[in-house]
Amino acid sequence: MTTHTPAPEAAEPGEVRFWDVPDLPGLDFDPFLDELLREDPVSRIRLPNGEGFAWLVTRYEDVKQVTNDLRFSRRAVVGRSVTRLAPHFIPLEGAVGFADPPDHTRLRRSVAKAFTSRAVARVEERARGIMEGLVDAMLAEGPPADLMTHVNGPFPLAVVSEVVGVPAEDAPLMKGWTASILSAAHGKEHSDRAKEEIGAYFTDLLCRAHPGEDTLAALLSRAVADDELTLPEAVALAVLIQVSGAHAVTNNSANMLYALLTHPDHLRRLRDEPALMPAAVEELLRFIPHRNGVGLSRIALEDVTVGGVTIRAGDAVYASYLTANRDPDVFADPHTLDFDREQPPHLAFGHGPHYCVGPMLARLESRITLDTLLRRLPGLRLAVPASEVSWRRGALIRGPENLPVTWDAV
Repeated sequence: MTTHTPAPEAAEPGEVRFWDVPDLPGLDFDPFLDELLREDPVSRIRLPNGEGFAWLVTRYEDVKQVTNDLRFSRRAVVGRSVTRLAPHFIPLEGAVGFADPPDHTRLRRSVAKAFTSRAVARVEERARGIMEGLVDAMLAEGPPADLMTHVNGPFPLAVVSEVVGVPAEDAPLMKGWTASILSAAHGKEHSDRAKEEIGAYFTDLLCRAHPGEDTLAALLSRAVADDELTLPEAVALAVLIQVSGAHAVTNNSANMLYALLTHPDHLRRLRDEPALMPAAVEELLRFIPHRNGVGLSRIALEDVTVGGVTIRAGDAVYASYLTANRDPDVFADPHTLDFDREQPPHLAFGHGPHYCVGPMLARLESRITLDTLLRRLPGLRLAVPASEVSWRRGALIRGPENLPVTWDAV
């Protein structure tokens, strides 16, 4: 457990501020978050749903403290109506996101083998083949084209399905269930029905998985057979990887493309200097505000001092990775996209025990997407003014609804 030296005199909490999280255009950074980061970095907020207030921690080092300190519990959130953005509680019952170590460690260990460097390398050739096929089909139709329809939607879904072991013909089912579960615009009944249906699907898939298969479903099936997991735990893990893996990369890769298409000098440089791709992907991950609001909350199990402020036992706490990635004390000129940064690692994949389990796969998919499109579509550019690109509304994860582009004929 991380130890902390309390501040000599903890600050008194200020007012509780209501945060009506807006649907922002493009990649605009939330001005409320920017203000808190600069003026009130450990503050009390109230969100549109749930009850009471929660602390919002915004600075890089404070976010790292909260997300790596076992005195802040995810498990303690279950059963409480913590103030939140979504009108209903989205994760499945028993989801790994609401487990604490050592139980969380046990659950995470069961899926980690599917995302090692060796496992991701095995997927790379197939992933590149999927992307080339999608671009072939788009080129055959000719410009203009919507990248969300032709590339950014189907590619991450196909790759994560390959990893998990979901047959390609079931992609429409996965797409529909994901949209129903993750959008705050749908009602609770609609979301609960989708969770029930996808849970039943994966229960059947895991029970049918062949132990010798090289898929996440097979890994989880073996873990159940070896009494390392219960079947409901394995199903919840499979659903989490399938849903979040496809949805997050779909939107993040689209956001990366939008950022490049609206920063033509950066796009040109990346086309001219392909060796810059890994650094560019890291900077895009830092720069892009990939979600609306904040993620999952935690509950303080005892009084803890963060950034000179005492958070009392029982208080709810949110940590903002978005603001941590824009902290001016860590990232010089943080609101600028800069491919030459040599600064601390971003927190786009989280921090601490709940650090994303599949960052290597997500990075690979992003590199394949950008590399293939820049290589095969000369003169790639938006087909409409940037202001006419429509963005998903009422969504927890930010991203464009469509991304119309054109390119030069070869």
